[in-house]
Amino acid sequence: MEDAAAPNSGSDLNLGGKRGRSIEECQDMIQRSFRNPIVKFLMEQMEKSGCRVGDNFVKAVVCTGPVAGGFTRGRGITVCSNYLTIQDEVNQVVIHELIHAYDECRAKNLDWTNCAHHACSEIRAGHLSGDCHFKRELLRGFIKLRGHEQECIKRRVLKSLRGNPYCSEVAAKDAMEAVWDTCYNDTKPFDRAP
Repeated sequence: MEDAAAPNSGSDLNLGGKRGRSIEECQDMIQRSFRNPIVKFLMEQMEKSGCRVGDNFVKAVVCTGPVAGGFTRGRGITVCSNYLTIQDEVNQVVIHELIHAYDECRAKNLDWTNCAHHACSEIRAGHLSGDCHFKRELLRGFIKLRGHEQECIKRRVLKSLRGNPYCSEVAAKDAMEAVWDTCYNDTKPFDRAP
């Protein structure tokens, strides 16, 4: 198996010295995440778009790098058991990565080596998954009352693109800025950002 810490698109996290769960415990948490209304909705939308979400589409793995999970074309979603401790974290990773999977399904020509394509999916995943809700930012130690959500998404997009060997720091920032308005306002499959 390819290194789970290097997926095409990954969720990052603030580890804060936490230890994670066993693969079995994490797999149980993944199964529980399938009862989350947003997870259920995203999986239904993928099926409606013609993308099968099989039994092993989301799997727990031990990751070597400090990421929470990732989506890889042709393999599905990995959730890093050794970096997650509570159900809410697993739910968040599954939602974030399902948005990448939905983008892959919907776009058909999404090229993860293209910085603009990758940035767009990260913007959408950050915005639509709730990664940057005020409560989550507060827990990460980022305190700002105005504009925190967009600032958080931009920070997390750039962090994710740093892991893409095809995107230099400058190319990542330029790509993000070029696609920001279009991708931030694209809320499919939701009517509006949840």
